[in-house]
Amino acid sequence: MQWTRDDYRVSTDIESFDFDVIHRYLSEEAYWSPGIAREKVERAARHSLAFGLFLRDEQIGYARMVTDTATFAYLADVFVLSAHRGAGLGVWLIDCVMAHPDLQGLRRMMLVTSDAHRLYARHGFVASAHPERIMEKVGRP
Repeated sequence: MQWTRDDYRVSTDIESFDFDVIHRYLSEEAYWSPGIAREKVERAARHSLAFGLFLRDEQIGYARMVTDTATFAYLADVFVLSAHRGAGLGVWLIDCVMAHPDLQGLRRMMLVTSDAHRLYARHGFVASAHPERIMEKVGRP
């Protein structure tokens, strides 16, 4: 699946993704995945519904939904490279993610963020009504 806007495109064609760019960002810049192994990044993408953001053929952003496509999805690893921020591309990337047909009619979508609450609120995400019900088990990168 693909969306286009000017010289930009969002694609779910994982074979077109530049995993060097994705891994570099997730392992070196993202606060949530420092040092993550490239093999884990690629395996996670291949077992998710992954979205690449491109300027022509250059990968400049990424997002993925971990989902069963029936009831639940978890949005993860969203980024736009810093040189391309400020042009609304993050909003557009999430617009495209949320428009994907496999993500319609789900009972719940979740995400975790420390700094992008306003971005996700535009797409209907709110703080959990029952945070006391949410649990996690944290493993190693």
